Amino acid sequence: MAITTNAICNTFKKELLQGKHDFDTASDTYKLAMYTSAATLGASTENYITSNEVSSSGYTAGGSALVNQGVKVSSAIAITDFADLSFTGVTLSAQGALIYNTTTDGGSGTTDAVCVLDFGGVKTATAGTFTIQFPAFTTSAAIIRLT
Repeated sequence: MAITTNAICNTFKKELLQGKHDFDTASDTYKLAMYTSAATLGASTENYITSNEVSSSGYTAGGSALVNQGVKVSSAIAITDFADLSFTGVTLSAQGALIYNTTTDGGSGTTDAVCVLDFGGVKTATAGTFTIQFPAFTTSAAIIRLT
């Protein structure tokens, strides 16, 4: 069991071609949930899961909503990214995270996995702020890049 590496989820790739995800408008809501080192997450992750999710005062199961930076294409690379996300007043340890889409799909909410983030080791906060710092919104750094 482990968070294998940073990965774009396989089902997300398929769902892009089906038109299930919209990063260019405020119509879709994306969330980030954090996980302990016991979590099993990777490219084969299909949906948000509760197993081995971080549990802490100040952190709500399911994580928090992300603020999308939009979409752009430059040098034949399409990108999207998110604003940094902070959890305040928490005591927690996390190995990684899952970004997923919670937008209503056909009358019911979804939990469609987008990508897995591996923090490269267990990161902690003690009665403080835990911040997920996203890379720059550029073709060489954005969190989601399609070439």
